[in-house]
Amino acid sequence: MREPGAQGAPRVQVFRMHFLVSWHRLEWRRPQKVCLCPFLPVHPLNISTDLYIIQHPAEENKVLRTVPLLAACLPQDKVKVKIGRRFSEERDPELSAICRNPGTLILYPGAEAINLEELISNSPNHLSTIIIIDGTWSQAKDIFYKNSLFRLPRQVQLKTSVSSQYVIRTQPTNRCLSTLECAAVALAILEKNDHIQETLLRPLQALCSFQLQHGAQIRLSKEHLLKNGLYPKPMPKNKRKLRKMELLMNSVKI
Repeated sequence: MREPGAQGAPRVQVFRMHFLVSWHRLEWRRPQKVCLCPFLPVHPLNISTDLYIIQHPAEENKVLRTVPLLAACLPQDKVKVKIGRRFSEERDPELSAICRNPGTLILYPGAEAINLEELISNSPNHLSTIIIIDGTWSQAKDIFYKNSLFRLPRQVQLKTSVSSQYVIRTQPTNRCLSTLECAAVALAILEKNDHIQETLLRPLQALCSFQLQHGAQIRLSKEHLLKNGLYPKPMPKNKRKLRKMELLMNSVKI
């Protein structure tokens, strides 16, 4: 259920899960034989980190999105989803205060980003909050660079060679992770508890398994398809898009 707000203001989404006997209830109803509830933790994970998900509006209505699964595993007071493209101090003073807090991090890769594990080992400060942008790479880039608030927290990235387990959705490269996977890795590092990552990944693995059993196909990354001559679409004529394709083929970070 979303809280009403001023016209044009970002929306806050609080997940109400449709589940009968448990603290968590999944947002969508699924047939019992493909129910994901057995793969969720019996009790919410005990974490000290606050998680803010900045969700592009286009993600809100996608059926196989991972944020509801993530929210179902965490305490309600530890995860908040804000939906929108543009955020400002006037529209969202709460988010502004979070971004100005020295204990807040934003997960977004780039030349200025610090590897999260290195920051944790070297930082004397208490890191209380992490912000993750939920959307396609182009949507996330648009949100990050067109909202000055998101350049106030320290920018971090994940140093991992793990391939995404979200195999029913095409990723740009072999190294791209879903929002749930990013949160799982980041929270495990921040909380110094690998069990968190394993627990958060369990419902995602089950979701993909169920979908594959019922006709879905494994989606290889765009990078893999281009490198192996399997990309099904004609190469774009637009020079900027063509350049992105060439960078993917050469494993250059974009």
